[in-house]
Amino acid sequence: METLCEKASRDELQSRKVKLDYEEVGTCQKDVINVWDKKLLNCRAKIRCDMEDIHATLKDGVPKSRRGEIWQFLAVQHRVRHRLSNKQQPPDISYKELLKQLTTQQHAILVDLGRTFPTHPYFSAQLGAGQLSLFNLLKAYSLLDKEVGYCQGISFVAGVLLLHMSEEQAFEMLKFLMYDLGFRKQYRPDMMSLQIQMYQLSRLLHDYHRDLYNHLEENEISPSLYAAPWFLTLLASQFPLGFVARVFDIIFLQGTEVIFKVALSLLSSQEAQIMMCETFENIVEFLKNTLPDMTKPQMEKIITQVFEMDISKQLHAYEVEYHVLQDELQDDSNPCENGEAPEKLERANNQLKRQNMDLLEKLQAAHTRLQSLESNLEDVLARESKMKSLILSLEHEKALYRKTIEKICQYLPAEALSACEQLLKEVDCHSSVI
Repeated sequence: METLCEKASRDELQSRKVKLDYEEVGTCQKDVINVWDKKLLNCRAKIRCDMEDIHATLKDGVPKSRRGEIWQFLAVQHRVRHRLSNKQQPPDISYKELLKQLTTQQHAILVDLGRTFPTHPYFSAQLGAGQLSLFNLLKAYSLLDKEVGYCQGISFVAGVLLLHMSEEQAFEMLKFLMYDLGFRKQYRPDMMSLQIQMYQLSRLLHDYHRDLYNHLEENEISPSLYAAPWFLTLLASQFPLGFVARVFDIIFLQGTEVIFKVALSLLSSQEAQIMMCETFENIVEFLKNTLPDMTKPQMEKIITQVFEMDISKQLHAYEVEYHVLQDELQDDSNPCENGEAPEKLERANNQLKRQNMDLLEKLQAAHTRLQSLESNLEDVLARESKMKSLILSLEHEKALYRKTIEKICQYLPAEALSACEQLLKEVDCHSSVI
């Protein structure tokens, strides 16, 4: 007869199987799983690990059965390096205590439960185990973070976490994403951070994919029309769960800039198809429905590009630029009589232009240097290949000469053999020098 413990264990395994019902992007080899198992031991001991090593292992893949533990490990690694100030810390209230309270956000949360991963078996049942866990998690966070409360989009982030860990663990990781990595800024009532993000994405397109940028601008399609849900749900509302989980892997390592990298890579990978869409409606339809419908190799390629991309300096420069432009607009609406404000703006603008030019020159110099190194490497490899071929040819020639001399020795009188043996020694000696 089945005991209560056995039944609980079986139910937990079944629940875990239902939660992880998605197709992984990329394969995780057994040796990589073994590396993660060793690192997870360090997580429990809170030992600081080498970040380059973590980056390389993360790039090799993450097994979905360990994904929740690995996210918690990455959070620990971030916290041992970056400690939030007391002012930035979330209120020190336990998850269980928060669940005992009532939230004014209850109606909004309940409305969104059925909209969050409606086709996933864990969340599809109305007020089933998945939806109840999601409600608890969203309720607790709305009570913890009074400024943000509950905002559409957070439910998808919380849902992804719940698929990989328990409620309390998901609550801790939601706090990590919001406070430690700074995602809560984009959910504030004024949405200022989201506006800045849309501007930054627009500038990235302008600087790196000008034709695509111009095409979208000509059709009056701003990033807020298609990319706002990407940022607010961390891509979870529109893209396959396997792809989203892989994006979360990188988010836990690199933070908020990951969404920009994914967005830029997605748009650039489909640039030709977007350019073929000639109307506002067709472009929006493509971006919202066709773009997320990627093949597995396409998703793997996007993830690889994200790992290789570095846009942190550009994002910082664009944020400064945004604030300068906002100050300029504000000063234009309240002109200053003494003319100090325009001069200040002009100086700031010139400084930004110089910084952009410096960055561009450094980028071009680095690109030139990289091309030169790649060319030199190709030359070295080509020379190495020729030398190896030559050595093989000489070794073969030497072997033929040796066989010829040995055959000649068979027909020579005894007094002449000593001369042949000396010749063979000279050949061997010369070969060893080479």
